[in-house]
Amino acid sequence: MATLEKIRSKAGLLVLVVGVALFAFIIGDFLNSGSTYFRQSQERIAEVDGEVINIHDYQARIDEMTEMYKMQTGQTSFPDETMAQIRQNVFDMMVEDIVLGEATEKIGIEVSPEELFDMVQGENISPLIQQMPMFANPQTGVFDRNALLNFLKAIDNDNIASMPVEQQDQLIKARNFWLFWEKNIKRQRLEQKYTTLLTKAISANKLDAKESFDENAKSADIAYAMQSYSTIPDSTIQVSKGEIEKLYNQRKELFKQKETKVVKYISVDIRPSQEDYNNAQKDIESLKEEFSAKENVADLVNENSEVPYVDAFFTEKSFDPELKQFATTAAVGDVYGPAFENDRYRMFKLIAKTSAPDSVKVSHIMLVGSTEAETAALADSLMGVLKNGGDFAELAKQYSADQAKERGGELGWFTEVTALRGVNEDFKNVIFSTPINEIAVVKSMYGTHLVKVTEKTANVTKYKVADIDMTVTPSSKTYSNIYNDLNQFLSNNRDIAKLDTAAKNAGYNLISNVSITPDNQVLGSIKGSRPVVRWAFQNDNGSVSDIFECDDKFVIAAVEKSMPAGYAPLEQVAAGLKAELVAQKKGDKIAEELAAKNLTTVDAYAQAMNSSVDSVKFISFGTRRISGIGVEPKLNAAVALAQVDQVSAPVKGNNGVYVFKVYAENKDSKEYNEENAVRAWDANNTYRISFQAIRSLIDKADIEDNRIRFY
Repeated sequence: MATLEKIRSKAGLLVLVVGVALFAFIIGDFLNSGSTYFRQSQERIAEVDGEVINIHDYQARIDEMTEMYKMQTGQTSFPDETMAQIRQNVFDMMVEDIVLGEATEKIGIEVSPEELFDMVQGENISPLIQQMPMFANPQTGVFDRNALLNFLKAIDNDNIASMPVEQQDQLIKARNFWLFWEKNIKRQRLEQKYTTLLTKAISANKLDAKESFDENAKSADIAYAMQSYSTIPDSTIQVSKGEIEKLYNQRKELFKQKETKVVKYISVDIRPSQEDYNNAQKDIESLKEEFSAKENVADLVNENSEVPYVDAFFTEKSFDPELKQFATTAAVGDVYGPAFENDRYRMFKLIAKTSAPDSVKVSHIMLVGSTEAETAALADSLMGVLKNGGDFAELAKQYSADQAKERGGELGWFTEVTALRGVNEDFKNVIFSTPINEIAVVKSMYGTHLVKVTEKTANVTKYKVADIDMTVTPSSKTYSNIYNDLNQFLSNNRDIAKLDTAAKNAGYNLISNVSITPDNQVLGSIKGSRPVVRWAFQNDNGSVSDIFECDDKFVIAAVEKSMPAGYAPLEQVAAGLKAELVAQKKGDKIAEELAAKNLTTVDAYAQAMNSSVDSVKFISFGTRRISGIGVEPKLNAAVALAQVDQVSAPVKGNNGVYVFKVYAENKDSKEYNEENAVRAWDANNTYRISFQAIRSLIDKADIEDNRIRFY
């Protein structure tokens, strides 16, 4: 009872304690969820119609496409420009996937699993697959369905698990390659269904078809005179602010813009000094004596040259002009150079010369046993079978451990270089020394090969050349001097208002009034300058950057102006609008003055225009660019309606005022075929709508693009 009374007496305190604990629980949960929210916000690369594109998903797609590029090109890395293009392609695809998915879901269009199966391995293989060289028949070059099915068997999970470890990674990459294209095939099919639905809803009628045919079937030859707008000084034409504002409001939809920064920047080349050139010349000249005297120069070349020594013979077609001139005229042992050109010193030595086939065609049986002894025993056994008349292709299909077994072991043509780089030196030596149709055994990192040379090209002269290349680059001393000078300049000139004058006094070239958007991958034409663009969008007006190193330049940037996404302000486009209005008023003035003269010949008009008479043939209503004149749609229309030998009234074009006379009409001898004309009209519609449909969905989508925060 006493305990109960004590609790009651402390009730207020108890309520407070419980309240604080409950508040702590609630606020703690809020903060946890809030931190998740903020983290998700920070990871949002973009949002399309409310659907978020996450940085992790985006990067995964970039990695996937990068791997596809590597497999297709054989390259292991790409320059910044290529990576920027890959990132843009991935972003475009992800946006398109979202907007297309929304549009097709609304109307119930989809690609079923059965339909996808039919396109990738059924009776209606996608053209994307049929065009892949890897599925072409080696003899005919035509798509081979069996090659596709064999590939799909090879990348099946069960088959991959049964293969040796060294082959599994290669097969997994091949499987990922296939899955990438399978997704693209599905996406392409969905897009095709959507655009087909739209194009089928718009069909040409007979009047459209006839009008289109007539527009292109009739053309005219004209004599004309033109008075350019440049003959009237701009200062004599008055354009009011109200007129500019009116035209701006009429054209406003054309002035939509993304968020924009206007920057100025200084770029300084990181170039070698004269001392660097002198040192490079001394370095290469110091090697000449040893290079000339030494028989085996491989180590000397590899230690000093940017071009590694290749122990192989090349034909003259493989050489650049300078090396070709040397190799084809030198005697074995001769040395050329050092020669200097384009910041590079070069020195050549002709190691050997021979007459031999440029290429050999090879088949093989690749053996990979659990032990070396087991592999050797199998190789001996197969060699015995082959010596007794065994069928090489059939044995390859049965025993070879690589995908060439499906082609009877055929590997194709090798030059010495492709054999050396693709396999190893022993493989190269064996295939170029083995007579046609004989079998030899050679080992490589892939296994043991039973190789058979099936064809050789005719003998040609081939050369083995050592090439020492040294590009002159800035030394650390030169680099530091350039950087320190620029850094000193920056320390004294952090005020954007004084930057122009200071740069001029210091001898630096400053570029001003450069507009950039978040999509710009480079500033101006400076390679590797994307970080400068990102910096600009992370800083306010008046900010001056630190020094950026962009490829072979140092860059300092400053933000002059910031413009939000929306419509370009009137003052930004006023100059262009005024120029257009000035041209219109000049046209009105010239046309009015000419009409008042009541002239009756093109020659008279030419004299009045202080011009001359010229001619042009085959102008039709559909002519996009008139030869010698340019794009003048009003002139096209006037010519299409004109009568032969009738002098036209003045026509106000884009560049001047024209007066013309049709002196001949040309008609296409081809008879009008309504069915063909309708088909051509529909085909044109299909192309136009297919191109515009997805673009229209993207333009109408609500897209928030935050990539500038990440890349």
